[in-house]
Amino acid sequence: MPRSPLALAALATVAVPGLDAFDVRRPVHPGTDFDIAVVVDANRRRWVVRAPVHAAAGAALEAEAVLLDGLARASEAGTLPFAVPRPVGFAHLPEGGRAAVHAEIPGVALDVTRLVPGPGMCAAVGRAVAAIHELPVSVVEDAGLPAYDAQEYRARRQSEVDEAARTGKVPPTLLRRWEERLEDVALWRFQPTVVHGDLTNERILVRDDEVTGILHWGDASVADPADDLSWLLVAAPPEVADSIMEAYQLRRTELLDPYLTERALLAGELALARWLLYGVRSGDADVVADAVEMLEDLDAHTRPVPVGPAAATEPVPAVGSLV
Repeated sequence: MPRSPLALAALATVAVPGLDAFDVRRPVHPGTDFDIAVVVDANRRRWVVRAPVHAAAGAALEAEAVLLDGLARASEAGTLPFAVPRPVGFAHLPEGGRAAVHAEIPGVALDVTRLVPGPGMCAAVGRAVAAIHELPVSVVEDAGLPAYDAQEYRARRQSEVDEAARTGKVPPTLLRRWEERLEDVALWRFQPTVVHGDLTNERILVRDDEVTGILHWGDASVADPADDLSWLLVAAPPEVADSIMEAYQLRRTELLDPYLTERALLAGELALARWLLYGVRSGDADVVADAVEMLEDLDAHTRPVPVGPAAATEPVPAVGSLV
């Protein structure tokens, strides 16, 4: 059973001595792995309390806490142009594990549908993502989080595709296309970087044409930078995505990755395979049905389209169908 806001407020007062809770409310995007509440103290300061709902989330929170300490130092030094949710206190939970409390970062979740191309918010988002990828990999390694080289990461993606294929629920033409891209050695020659690992518009806080913070770092690793870019190529209008990518590339140093965008688009497609596998592993028929519907839609929009007497040899991009 989810913890009530009052129960979470009580945890916050334990985690932060002297915190006098005046009000408590649920956040707009609460998530599924944590019970979350925003606690307002008597001085109108706002605090976020997160309590894991299962053991895996608890383990992720502990690893994330170490990482956030390093990221906060990078933010204070100006290496990261945004804030991160640095924990200021913890409260032990009866079932094991700990709840964490951090000061709320000002801003609202990024709305990509309201972005306009140019040097404003688009550029800020591109620079923020690039700054993550410019961090030293030791920030992640010192926190005990995963680090992969390019071929190890490619093998992980191949394993996911193989497991998805065994479900019998992925259209054959889609499987063949994925396998061809995974077998293309040139596509997978990239320099691994620090990646957020679960970057979406809801993780990015903005205000006044600036990125103020990035949340939820529990899936961070050293891996393919394309993964952090896939969400915007799927969700943002093409001209907006172009502006973000231009700012991103200008912020990166020595970026020699001609297949970055292609891998990012592929990562967006493979996210559907992982959603399918999540539904199968958890026995959630609704998730499976949702994944199958999206996979079939993707397949329908990436099949060759007849042009005159012959068929086109290149598939039609389907990113718009996934929004």
